[in-house]
Amino acid sequence: MKNLLCIFLALSGILAASQGTQLLRQPTIHNDQVVFSYANDLWKASTSGGNAIRLTSDIGYEMTPQFSPDGSMIAFTAEYDGNMDVYVIPSSGGEPKRITFHPSGDFVQGWTPNNKIIFRSDRESKPTQSSHLFTIGLEEHFPVKIDIGRAAFGNMSSDGNYLAYTPITSWDSEWRNYRGGQALPIWIVDLKTKELQTTPQLDRERHLTPVWHKEVIYYISERDYTSNIWSYNPKSKEEKQITFHKRFDVKNLDTDHNQIVYEQAGYLHLLDANSGETTPIAIDINADYNYARERWQEVKASDLSHPHISPNGKRVLFEHRGEIFTVPKENGTWRNISNSMAAADRSPIWS
Repeated sequence: MKNLLCIFLALSGILAASQGTQLLRQPTIHNDQVVFSYANDLWKASTSGGNAIRLTSDIGYEMTPQFSPDGSMIAFTAEYDGNMDVYVIPSSGGEPKRITFHPSGDFVQGWTPNNKIIFRSDRESKPTQSSHLFTIGLEEHFPVKIDIGRAAFGNMSSDGNYLAYTPITSWDSEWRNYRGGQALPIWIVDLKTKELQTTPQLDRERHLTPVWHKEVIYYISERDYTSNIWSYNPKSKEEKQITFHKRFDVKNLDTDHNQIVYEQAGYLHLLDANSGETTPIAIDINADYNYARERWQEVKASDLSHPHISPNGKRVLFEHRGEIFTVPKENGTWRNISNSMAAADRSPIWS
């Protein structure tokens, strides 16, 4: 039995190593390259897997990367100067260029066929219309609002005639199998005639993250109680389930109009839209992980949480980063009374 256990553990380790690094998010694809977010930085790897290279390294958030139509540029959302704005970098790497300069948050959604960036912003918000979609060119200074009313997450067809989008954001995107008032279908609008149609809902399920692959819309649906990829043809009205994951949800997807990449269970997968076959991409990330090293860190009063005063009023319990501290009211010094590096301790109280 002991030998069997050792063999099982060894095989599990080999399997985990062969699958690559987990927690790869928000992928975008162009030809044989994928760019994604990991640990709030952007990374690039081959669709065949292997080692990834880092594209950004700032301490702020970098997220929602999107390849330009020709694959030469990557638009993304970044928190470089204390605000969420749109930036671009060459797909080979380089210095980020800031595109938007508004105090409201601007979040990249994709590109138009004529090489303009589509982004979401609440800069013109008003009651019942909290956010809109805008476009801006790389050398333009003022964005142009897409005239469709309120809109949140959207993607334009390759001919620029149609837009598939969701009209609102979700206040809790991780609420699994949500069937409330924010569970909406995908809206498909003809940008010339403003004619509107929606993807069919059978159980008031939520439809998310639409992308165009040729003339078909691919999106995420919770109809079978796990988020999977579905497709909808606006012309034939044909709807089809594409993936059939049962345990972990599909989170994000993207297409270069030839192939589809998506995030599921922390890994990236390639989807053949014709056959429906999926292939996991084993990507390895080797970084310095400076934020995880052992180091001295100043603990400010605003960092402490869950205060609880002792019965005699002389000391106070606090929680910080999984450790429990007591602090004197006047005389004495603070003490770490849990000191458990391998576990997180929460919510202390006195007897």
